[in-house]
Amino acid sequence: MSLSSKEYFIRETGKSIKRNGIMSFASVSTVAVSLLVLGLFLLMYLNTDNLAKYLEGQVEMTVYLEDTATGEEVAEMRDKLKKMEGVVQVTEVTKAMAMERFKNRLGDQATLLKALGKDNPFPFSFEVQVDRPERIKALVSQIEHWPKVETAKFGQEVVEHLFALTKVMRIGGAVLIVFLCFATLFIIINTIRLTVFARRREVVIMKYVGATDWFIRWPFMLEGMTLGLGGGIIACAVVDLIYVSLSGRLHTTFAFFPVLPSWPTLLYADLFILACGTLIGALGSYLSLKKFLRV
Repeated sequence: MSLSSKEYFIRETGKSIKRNGIMSFASVSTVAVSLLVLGLFLLMYLNTDNLAKYLEGQVEMTVYLEDTATGEEVAEMRDKLKKMEGVVQVTEVTKAMAMERFKNRLGDQATLLKALGKDNPFPFSFEVQVDRPERIKALVSQIEHWPKVETAKFGQEVVEHLFALTKVMRIGGAVLIVFLCFATLFIIINTIRLTVFARRREVVIMKYVGATDWFIRWPFMLEGMTLGLGGGIIACAVVDLIYVSLSGRLHTTFAFFPVLPSWPTLLYADLFILACGTLIGALGSYLSLKKFLRV
């Protein structure tokens, strides 16, 4: 493609958008709304996946030791736990720490513990975090057979329910995003198709005077890309504004909720939205022209 052809295509694209201002505005608006919905649900999916990872990361097992375990045996067991594949952190919980935690949970009723006197019924324990929660069950089955280990627990029923929940969250979110991608593709392509249809006579005339298919296609595809990009820019601005506002409120109201930071999350989301708008705009123009080029 020569430089003069490129200049012609760009010039024609600008003229066409100005000449069909109302239709161009309608197309950009439709594209913007479609990409806005897609962008918001994409961010929702990303945060849902992040929440699932956070919940899985909170899963840990507790290894309770027998009261007869010596200091050397405790140290040896701590080192052994740290060397196990998948273990990322081992935290010691002494008998005194366990008692203090229980007192804090009881609150005003902690005075009931005075009946125990100086006795401390809580065992020494290790809290073990792993890199992948699905490792826990296998690790527990190993550790509970170690000498001086009274028991090893990880709340099997809770963990299994958690895995089921996070699996549903991920699959459901992925299915929804795929559905919205196709819905957005359908809406934008049909919007661009209406723009092309309104100018079908122009296409037929150019075809009759000897213009090649690609000579006709390029201005329309550039126009579709421009409209898609314009709608994408508007969608990005609104998505960014909504996300920054909502994420700030969530951090304030629900401090425990692991909201993804605006940077670089919005950068990736914006690039995805702009790419979708531009590519779908070009694709919509290309597909819409096929019918009118068969003359």
